[in-house]
Amino acid sequence: MNKLDGKVALVAGGSRGIGAATARLFAEAGARVVITHRDSADAAAETLASLVGEGHRVVRASAVDTAALTAAATSVADTEGRLDVLVNNAAKSKVIPHHDLDALDDDFFDSVLQTNVRGAFATVRAFRRLLAADGGGLVVNISSLAARTAGGSNIAYSASKAAMDNMTLSLARALAPEIRVVSVAPGLVDTEFTRGWDPAVRQQNIDRTPLGRLATPEDVGRAVVAVATDLTFVTGIVIPVDGGRPLGS
Repeated sequence: MNKLDGKVALVAGGSRGIGAATARLFAEAGARVVITHRDSADAAAETLASLVGEGHRVVRASAVDTAALTAAATSVADTEGRLDVLVNNAAKSKVIPHHDLDALDDDFFDSVLQTNVRGAFATVRAFRRLLAADGGGLVVNISSLAARTAGGSNIAYSASKAAMDNMTLSLARALAPEIRVVSVAPGLVDTEFTRGWDPAVRQQNIDRTPLGRLATPEDVGRAVVAVATDLTFVTGIVIPVDGGRPLGS
């Protein structure tokens, strides 16, 4: 038997990149997978078609829309009847040089925090009862090395991931023992988003990473699945998936 046979995993922001890879790995481990997205219906459908097994589906629910999240939770309760793992991968960012304070305007700053922090919290709040029902629920927040180094795509993004890690600790304490909460924090990941970065910046990250490459979405997804299947006595921690990047010069 696969380790997650009979389990249900919801990947918020699962239409592409880390979310899509995580969804595929959960399906391979035997779970039924629910993918949520805000406005990526085509990408979500493509990811859904790539999942092995049966019973997977897509639900449109933005992390910043509490009513949509509540409706999604009702849908999961009615259709799947349970939820064992929630992965908070929905996020917003764009590259803004840290020294360019004027370019980081109020509206964008607020939208980053709204999606990356409040959205993750609201998603947990919406699905809490389902996750707690069997006393073994798990929330995995997809954070970032930027939470530690403050070197992400922009200042607001780095701050949002630091807030997410802090929130992981608070939620782990508040929701124990029924629900575990863990952050998985990748370094720079080879995704569609980062492929648009300045090649010199990407190469600098590779050169300063002891393991000599960027993370892949699958590297991150495997860490998430490991928390669900093997690391079952951990909560309130941040697991780095960064190839030793902080060790570099």
